[in-house]
Amino acid sequence: MAYREYIHTPVTQGDIKWGFQQGLVAGIVAGLVFAVFEMLASAFMMGAGAFFMPLRMIGAIALGPEALDPGYSLWTAGFAGVVVHMVLAIIYGLIFGAVATMLRGPAAVIGLGWIYGLALWLVNFYVIAPTTFPWFLDANPVVQFIAHTFFFGSVLGLWFWNAQERSGFDASTA
Repeated sequence: MAYREYIHTPVTQGDIKWGFQQGLVAGIVAGLVFAVFEMLASAFMMGAGAFFMPLRMIGAIALGPEALDPGYSLWTAGFAGVVVHMVLAIIYGLIFGAVATMLRGPAAVIGLGWIYGLALWLVNFYVIAPTTFPWFLDANPVVQFIAHTFFFGSVLGLWFWNAQERSGFDASTA
């Protein structure tokens, strides 16, 4: 199916539904890629014992800062971290899917993903974390920039664009 020569197209309710579905899947995939990168970067930079620290930090969003204590159950903190992380990744994916449905072409969709990941990093680390979850301020900002922008945002955009390509999605026919 041929794509329009311009990157923005009008959308219907059916398009938005498709965007939500694909955004949900893209959020899960990007969330998993992001988590693996975070855990590997943590272990590489601080030693193998820090491998699960990103999950503890995310789990502390729901459990409180005591989840960061090495004596706190890793299973509990890790499970909470996975649940919170995946719920957020899905929510972010759904929002992205609704917006990205309006775009066509790899540069537009992947570029939006990159910008979206950058915006998530800025809001999460420079607006929300300082007042609500200060333990995130201990995270390396360069690693967080890379994780959010490339390992979440770009993956989100790439997965969504690939879904458009695979489905032949075109707003004029939906």
